[in-house]
Amino acid sequence: MSKMAGMQETIEELRTAAASINAAADWLYQQFSGDDEAQATEAPAKEEPKPELKLEDVRAVLAEKSRAGHTAEVRALLKKYGAAKLSKIDPANYEALLKDAEVIGNGS
Repeated sequence: MSKMAGMQETIEELRTAAASINAAADWLYQQFSGDDEAQATEAPAKEEPKPELKLEDVRAVLAEKSRAGHTAEVRALLKKYGAAKLSKIDPANYEALLKDAEVIGNGS
């Protein structure tokens, strides 16, 4: 019976080794196959939607610019978007407003 038990143990070890080799072969195939390249080029095309900017986000950026001594530029930027106060600006313009605010203070 000990020979049979030893043979059964050897068979199980061979099956485990075969499964490991098969998994490694699958991984290598995925890494070097042309299908993976097609998926890699498609993945960047799918962009996740940007999180919606909130009044608080814009206010934080503009407050920092104002504290840095650029209060006049911040006020001019608000007027550019048709408001004297940030709360009166259309939320659809927040992204453009932030892009304009980024350049304040960078040139001096």
